Amino acid sequence: MSILHFAAASNIFSKAVLTSLVAGGLLAGVPLMFTALGETISERSGVLNLGLEGMMLLGAYVGFVVAYYVHSQTLGFVAGMAGGTLGGVIMVVLCVWLGLDQIVVGIAITLAGGGITSVLQGAQFGTSYPRLAAPATVSIPGLDKIPVLGPSLFNQPVLVYIGFALAGLLAWIYRKTNIGLNLRAAGEKPEALDAAGVSVVATRSWAALSTSALAGLGGAYLSIVSAGVFTPFMTQGQGYMAIVIAMLARGKPLWVVFGSFLFGISLSIATALQLAGVNISTDIVNTLPFVAIIVALLIFARRSYLPPALCLPYMRGAK
Repeated sequence: MSILHFAAASNIFSKAVLTSLVAGGLLAGVPLMFTALGETISERSGVLNLGLEGMMLLGAYVGFVVAYYVHSQTLGFVAGMAGGTLGGVIMVVLCVWLGLDQIVVGIAITLAGGGITSVLQGAQFGTSYPRLAAPATVSIPGLDKIPVLGPSLFNQPVLVYIGFALAGLLAWIYRKTNIGLNLRAAGEKPEALDAAGVSVVATRSWAALSTSALAGLGGAYLSIVSAGVFTPFMTQGQGYMAIVIAMLARGKPLWVVFGSFLFGISLSIATALQLAGVNISTDIVNTLPFVAIIVALLIFARRSYLPPALCLPYMRGAK
């Protein structure tokens, strides 16, 4: 038995397994990255978007259907953003404009998104689950030859590189522009922002819509690239994971990228273990992402940051 255990342990650290682990972590982490980056936008403005799960599902379904029938993954991603934005419009109207409870509305959007996409998938495809072709990838010369990391990180669809660039752009916007200053003021001192002549409602509205569009994009990437197929409730809690990542990253986009990658590894570890010849119960594997969330919360929750006006509706002139 000891020889078998030693062989299994050596297989775990083999080049093929490590490459698979990194590649799987990136594949599973990109939907989380887009969604969590979006959540940093709305949280900074004071809007807690608990409807991310439903918006991801809307984006996943709409994006998959368009990519399947139009034969264009690019249009599928655009359609996925539009699908997620539909949920964002509901959030804006009910929470930002009318001041209803953000938590209740967010949960309702999640439940509605899951139910609607499940019914539509059954009506559209029945019991069949058509698949999409593998997406085209772009290699970065030189970097794609790096052992383990090269084939995984530097041979990806264009959208992955766009996601990394988006994280850098958001970091710059938050720190160097008036847009970032207005977002922060809307989440911390909305009265001061209003007194400065900037509409708090408009700022939060655009922030919530941006969040929903990115959540839809994350869902579309999940169905078009990561899975290549749409199945009901395929997000499996990733919308809530994205919220945790955004909070633990303290709204910093570059930390969001790092956290998404780590959680992506926890989602993809089953494939790597299979390559290593390690047999482990699927029930245990399915709990790993949620165990990772609990551990992360225990370690970093005290250092997380939430804007003082988060979840608090703002009505001009109200006391």
